[in-house]
Amino acid sequence: MKQLWYGGTIYTMEQENKTVEAVLVEEGKIIAAGAMNQLIEKAEERIDLQGAAMYPGFVDSHLHMIFQGETFVRLDLSAASSAEEMLQLVQKASERTPPDKWLFGEGWNENSFVDARIPEIEELDAIRKGPILLTRVCHHVALGNTAALSAGSIGEASEPPPGGEIGRNAAGYLNGLLYDKAIDPVTEAIPRKGAAYLDYLTEVLELAVNQMLSYGLTGGHTEDMHYFGSFANPLTAFRRVIGEKQHFRVSLLRHHAVFEEMIKAGVEFDEPFIEPGAMKIFADGALGGSTAALSKPYADQPDNKGLLIHTDEELEQLIKLARKYDEAVAVHIIGDAAAEQVLQLIEKHPVPAGKRDRLIHGCVLRRDLIDRIAALPVVVDVQPAFVPSDFPWVVDRLGKERLDVAYPWKTLLDRGVMCAAGTDAPVENINPLLSIYAAVERKKPHEAHDGYGVEQKLSRFEAVQMYTLGSAQAIGKEHERGLIKPGYAADFSIFDRDLFAGTSEDMLAARAVKTVVEGRTVYSRDKGV
Repeated sequence: MKQLWYGGTIYTMEQENKTVEAVLVEEGKIIAAGAMNQLIEKAEERIDLQGAAMYPGFVDSHLHMIFQGETFVRLDLSAASSAEEMLQLVQKASERTPPDKWLFGEGWNENSFVDARIPEIEELDAIRKGPILLTRVCHHVALGNTAALSAGSIGEASEPPPGGEIGRNAAGYLNGLLYDKAIDPVTEAIPRKGAAYLDYLTEVLELAVNQMLSYGLTGGHTEDMHYFGSFANPLTAFRRVIGEKQHFRVSLLRHHAVFEEMIKAGVEFDEPFIEPGAMKIFADGALGGSTAALSKPYADQPDNKGLLIHTDEELEQLIKLARKYDEAVAVHIIGDAAAEQVLQLIEKHPVPAGKRDRLIHGCVLRRDLIDRIAALPVVVDVQPAFVPSDFPWVVDRLGKERLDVAYPWKTLLDRGVMCAAGTDAPVENINPLLSIYAAVERKKPHEAHDGYGVEQKLSRFEAVQMYTLGSAQAIGKEHERGLIKPGYAADFSIFDRDLFAGTSEDMLAARAVKTVVEGRTVYSRDKGV
């Protein structure tokens, strides 16, 4: 049946301000886009937008969907304004957590605390004997009590693993903090087997998908295969939630620890709704936890340059493994030292024809590194919301001399580098409009200043296009997704107001009214999912 979408402002996103009056869809594909009078007689079904604004489907190019779903069921620490308030929240959660269960908390950020003090292990031990594990907002630092650390065989005599650090106080004793790879032994001790656990993963994933649909997102590139026991666990959840309903699109990045295992197991994907993604690798940590790898020391920590997760030799072996199977890599790089390490290896081992490597985050990029990126077939996954989250504290961490190469989204686009936009949810709010605002204004909404690094501000068109065409480019699908154009997928994000009209604050008031995947309305604000 041929559907005609009309009656609103329809942006094709091919070029700025380009609109069409109507779009004709058949069997999930756009077959024509143009004037209403030329298409109306061909339609068997007419869908009136009633003045709404329609765009190609928005896709979050980098997030962790199951972790996002867990934010609905775990203790939320993101609003804590002090160590004391954080401890009070944990105490209340402990009162409703069975003694034999782990207590999990998410999203604490000492940079938002009035005194920047992080609670210590003794304070958590005083709350409960059962395991407590509290994950920092960046997911590169965790705080645990003695029971949690002991579950991961971490004690006073433990040495930090390569690519990780074990926190200690001034006297040299454990303080409960774990950094990057040091978190793994604890998380691996969490029970993650059985039918009940699969049901849990299915439940939280469905919560995440429904939330994303309600924000107008038609898909996401997500990394979940390594954190929930066997890769078969999260994969089963994705098949239950998406494969059976076929109402959302996911590209599943495959962590290097399970990448070859998944290939040898002959995993079948439910394309085009569940698609295989690149090999995911972490090259460094995060600026918030001072573990992002920098070429020069942190301005506020002159003895610290952060940490590289892998040696050059280890990282090269991982990239060679991806190339063995004709696959691209998607590498987390926050600091310039991590970027340099990765660039030298993907230059040495080029990506297979028809694919693109992905550099995720790229928060600190020297000019010489940007030159090298511009010469490669890569996509940079940027998270615009990092800017209002990280400033102003990041100024002290990086020093003013590095700010001109910090979060350089405009420089990348001007150099012709393909950029996709995402949130790294649950690290940042999953609402795409908040990310678009951050890319355009580089500040929190309604703040009374011009923004941080104003020379790197994007136009609203550039910011929206990173969510549409940019996300398609990241997975080599720009010839079939990311635009409203004949031959492209009928994936649409429809809002109650024009995102390009009025002020940026006006844009934030927009709400998704319909989310459409392959011509099927999978979310409607008046009906829900």
